[in-house]
Amino acid sequence: MISIQEKVADCLVRAGSSFREDQKEVYRKAIANEEIESSCWVLKQVLDNALVAEKRRSPLCDDTGIPHLFLEIGKSRSVSGELLEQIKEGVVLGLRQLPGRPMAIKGDDYARIDQSGGLDEDSGALVPSPILIKPVDEDVLRLTILMLGGGPAIRGITQRVFHKHSVDVVVDEIVNRAIPAVSQLGCSPCTLAVGIGRSQFEATSLMMEAMAKGDFGVQSDFEKRITRKVNESNIGPLGLGGKHSVLATFAKIGPQRASGVRIVALRPCCCFEPRRASVEL
Repeated sequence: MISIQEKVADCLVRAGSSFREDQKEVYRKAIANEEIESSCWVLKQVLDNALVAEKRRSPLCDDTGIPHLFLEIGKSRSVSGELLEQIKEGVVLGLRQLPGRPMAIKGDDYARIDQSGGLDEDSGALVPSPILIKPVDEDVLRLTILMLGGGPAIRGITQRVFHKHSVDVVVDEIVNRAIPAVSQLGCSPCTLAVGIGRSQFEATSLMMEAMAKGDFGVQSDFEKRITRKVNESNIGPLGLGGKHSVLATFAKIGPQRASGVRIVALRPCCCFEPRRASVEL
């Protein structure tokens, strides 16, 4: 019988080394539709790299990412401290198997801020993000692991938007912030992840859920509008121009308060993201 630790480790390796089928398909469509030769070449190289990484179970990118954990719990399921510890152990095992790039900074608070303590050479020393837990109607206990890189985090934005009682205003604000983020990221085409909530915590959590659940082949009107408007900027893959600055938008809109402000979290996911995989525990 496969242990929880082994299931989690395999999930992490798949997240860090494989494209999902919807991700492969969106690249194939972009390659077929891109008219600029150099941009088309970039798209082909990204997809080819992903196929090789999947076959070898090797990292999609040198920046192997920080594990972010999204746990869905059905009404008849439960989570214990023991299970959370097993998930943590599985993450350590998976980081060593991938292998993850050594990125854990050693030392106290000051040393971790200025990196004076140096890096731990053990890939498994990298601490994952806190687990985001969500109750669901399905009878499942499902873990999704996202391996999130540093470049998109640097270009990510969480800010207030004065909506003026207009969805168009919110869309335009997201687009206006996404265009420079996409152009500055470099490793594009991007997938935009968007969360809209009542606080910074909620908006960011919704953004993470959007990455965990988004499907390149299933896009809402809201998501399509953002993608279309950003692509009109003609940034293109690696900034070379073309139709495909953004492949898709994954958006999650949560409950909202009676206020003139919406809190929007935006992440311009790089050409390999969202790197994710799921496993039932």
